[in-house]
Amino acid sequence: MNRFFKKKEPSDIVKKLVVKVIMERSLITEGDRILIAVSGGKDSSVLAWALSAVRPALKFNYELAGLHISTDFCACCKKSILIKRLQDWGIPFSDLYVPVIGRLQEGEKMNCYWCSTQRRTELLKYAVENGFNKIALGHHLDDIVETFFMNLCTKGELSTMPVLLKYRKYPVSLIRPLALLEEKQIISCAEEQKILKNACTCPYGQNSNRRSIRKKIEDFTDKDGEIKRRILKALGGGKVDYLIDN
Repeated sequence: MNRFFKKKEPSDIVKKLVVKVIMERSLITEGDRILIAVSGGKDSSVLAWALSAVRPALKFNYELAGLHISTDFCACCKKSILIKRLQDWGIPFSDLYVPVIGRLQEGEKMNCYWCSTQRRTELLKYAVENGFNKIALGHHLDDIVETFFMNLCTKGELSTMPVLLKYRKYPVSLIRPLALLEEKQIISCAEEQKILKNACTCPYGQNSNRRSIRKKIEDFTDKDGEIKRRILKALGGGKVDYLIDN
């Protein structure tokens, strides 16, 4: 192959799109203390690697730390491997135990929403108590687009996962630096960085309704990432005057 047209490696694509969204959305600024929610899965692991790897390109100082939330229903995370990864990337690691199932009231069943709520609450508390002003989550482009269509179809609601969410009640913001990346791009990067083979998966996530929504999105976008990015752009700049006024 001509050296002037060298194919970009998956890691280069990830870094480029992470820098792009950080700069366009001002996700990170000078002096930020960023807490990364690290589950041990491919998405949060690639997020942690990328935020460490793009420091030279961003040219401003920020601090990173990783927090893993252990639960009473999943012990699949290989913590020793996760800790070693983060150490290699210069990211301190902390572990917090949360009894997600133990907090269920009588008659209630475990579900993704309940787990997410419990984890998010503990992330916020930990961030505030330890002086972090940003929490970085590993949601990617497919997660954001799927959530939009799930909310649209099941709730009749125009909403999704914000790329930047500033809380009113807490001195903390949520950021999603993987927002421009498709899951397949993250998988390619995880394979290249030897992350994928040691990534864990949630046992409750396998039966999510996201599967049917994902299939529908793949059908009408023909798996075209640029269409998904245009959907993301529309979600950040809709013409509200041309929506139905209730």
